[in-house]
Amino acid sequence: MPLSYWSAAVPARLRAAGRRSRSAAALVTVTACVATLASAPAESDGPAYLDASAPVAQRVDDLLRRMTLEEKAGQMDQIAVVRMQGDCEWSGGALATSCMKTVLDDYAAGSVVSGGGMGPPRNTPRAWAGMVNAVQRYAVEKTRLHIPVLYGVDAVHGHNNVLGATVFPHQIGLGATWDPGIVRDSAAATARAVAATGIDWNFSPVADLARDARWGRYYETYGEDPLLTGALAAAATRGIEGADGAKEVAASVKHFGGYSEPSNGHDRVPADVSVRHLQDTLLAPYRPAIEAGARTVMVNSGAVNGIPVTSSRYLLTEVLRDQWGFRGVTVSDWEDVRALWTKYKIASDYPEAIALAVNAGVDMAMEPYHAREFTEGLLTAVRRGLVGERRIDQAAGRILRLKFELGLFEKPYADADEADAAVLGADKDLARRAATASQVLLRNEGGVLPVPASARKIVVAGAYADDIDSQSGGWTVGWQRVPEGVDLPGTTVLEGIRAAAPDRTDVVSARSAKDAVRQAKGADLTVVVVGEKAAAEGGADTPRPELSAGQQSLVKSLKSSGRPVVVVVIAGRPLALGDAAGTDGLLMSWLPGSEGGHAVADVLFGSADPSGRLPVSWPKRIGNEPMSYQQLPGTNAGAESAYDPAYGFGAGLSYTRFAFDSLGVAKDAVAPGEPVRLRVKVSNTGRREGDLVVPVYVSRPSSDVLAPPRRLTAFTRVHLRPGQSRTVALTVPARVLAVTPGDIDGAGAPRVERGTYTFTAGGRKAGLTVR
Repeated sequence: MPLSYWSAAVPARLRAAGRRSRSAAALVTVTACVATLASAPAESDGPAYLDASAPVAQRVDDLLRRMTLEEKAGQMDQIAVVRMQGDCEWSGGALATSCMKTVLDDYAAGSVVSGGGMGPPRNTPRAWAGMVNAVQRYAVEKTRLHIPVLYGVDAVHGHNNVLGATVFPHQIGLGATWDPGIVRDSAAATARAVAATGIDWNFSPVADLARDARWGRYYETYGEDPLLTGALAAAATRGIEGADGAKEVAASVKHFGGYSEPSNGHDRVPADVSVRHLQDTLLAPYRPAIEAGARTVMVNSGAVNGIPVTSSRYLLTEVLRDQWGFRGVTVSDWEDVRALWTKYKIASDYPEAIALAVNAGVDMAMEPYHAREFTEGLLTAVRRGLVGERRIDQAAGRILRLKFELGLFEKPYADADEADAAVLGADKDLARRAATASQVLLRNEGGVLPVPASARKIVVAGAYADDIDSQSGGWTVGWQRVPEGVDLPGTTVLEGIRAAAPDRTDVVSARSAKDAVRQAKGADLTVVVVGEKAAAEGGADTPRPELSAGQQSLVKSLKSSGRPVVVVVIAGRPLALGDAAGTDGLLMSWLPGSEGGHAVADVLFGSADPSGRLPVSWPKRIGNEPMSYQQLPGTNAGAESAYDPAYGFGAGLSYTRFAFDSLGVAKDAVAPGEPVRLRVKVSNTGRREGDLVVPVYVSRPSSDVLAPPRRLTAFTRVHLRPGQSRTVALTVPARVLAVTPGDIDGAGAPRVERGTYTFTAGGRKAGLTVR
């Protein structure tokens, strides 16, 4: 929007006040915002930080010199917006000027967050933009140095906090697409919606791995494989950081690192893993996303090997910055700095907890309710000699640099008048395409799908057939789920089937299990939609990730009808099917979002070829968690002790047939640091067009340390017409082949072992030697 509100007269006043204390500066009346029009140069003797043409480093240094220690400490805190609404506690409601003064002026908070469900009194895009603008306006117009805030939100599947925003599939569904392009485009669409409401920081993507279906955040990941997850997280990062929205939006790769393996499957329970597993597997997905340009990283809320990651200098400084070269901002997760004192008990008080986190490498603390306590606690830590002012300058400087890079000093506001048009129902076609590409067909006995045009009666049964809330999952409008009484726009599976069915096909919605069985006996096909209720984080933990007994009983009864039955699963994880296994058709739909009903119908009726492939392993029964196709070999021989899934990683069927014709390597031998270049020829030998996921795995006949039977090294997705063949070129970076050498202590740096490597694609093989 136009920047005419910026005053060119203020810099002279700021010069006079530049180095005064906060109390002295308060005597200076500042009547306009301090920023220079982007189209006009700053005064030659004005503050350099107001000069939009000056180098960012110069602007940061100039502003830091003008700030008090209290102001710098405040920049390092992120406060929940509810602390500025209503009664300044949990009431929500309209913003209160007195509360904003406490948070933004008295304690100079540098960032604000809307946690799940924390929005304006009226949940519309326009109201969101108005709320964020009001917070930003207070920071810009009413505080001494007029520094804008960073405003953060978890927009993890579309702008999911905003009612009416298009709800995209959750990450686990996007992982099933194996399509970086769709992931990038979905992330960019989300960033545009976020920017339209004035928000400039999106806490996404998740680069954790999903290997334990008991874990409540399983669906927030892209899958179990480090390479697939890293590639898709990098694509999402590029989408967020490169979106052409109303303002720039920063991505935040989370939750660094090793968050996804709590020891008993419950969210945030400490993890105990080997250094080798941590280094070669758990940390691997974060790095590509960071290298893709993520400007921020959110820290693992849990502990690894006895150390809360919020206090781990090894991970947050030695690995993230010294080894990987990250230069951006690190932010803790929700109240995790305080938790070092109150939960983990590794600090004797709050100042000591703050010192542990800051010295480890945390730049900003998401301490959503404690503006005064955090600022005073950090200052106390300085007085005790626990934290040096140089470290505070470093952290505050990184935060200010991000604000300059995002253009917040020049363009802090969104145009609220444009927000509704930019957000409501935006990119529905893309969301439908993403949901369709995520559908994984796992059974199609006798070619029961696609539904034949001759079908005259289709019965739709199951509690999740007409449930848009569960279909959208957690983190939708509210934190755990869509709140009671909220009508979420979208298309359910039942509605999608009704819309897609031919005119002469009768679609019957079963009113009960008994009615479903009765109706199925005279139907051409029964589609039974099963799943689990939406939830988030610890609320989504389950010790028994299986289909409920009632749903198993329903499917079993429908199978006994003797008529074809197709099960559609709406869930954020693979569920052990029990008595519901063995139906004619099985379609995994994940949490497909507001366009999911259309996506399911597109696949069922054949307007789209099912092209999704499992990004995780589907267990036969509960009790074998964690599960991954990369299970290491051992002397185990007990029942179910080996990798033996119902459906393995990468599984998925199509309505056409594909062939892997050849696999070749460019060179028979490479040096340890040299990439491997591959060529794979594939063909569509069927009668209809479709997309083929082309994964290439590597295995070794022997290795110095345990290696899985195979691991993914490269992949792509190819569209092929009937009879068409294509040869695709893939590159395996040397880093992908590296493993941590040495003994149990895992003390060595990762390296590529010399010896023989066998690459496979489909049934084709090609070998090479690393010399």
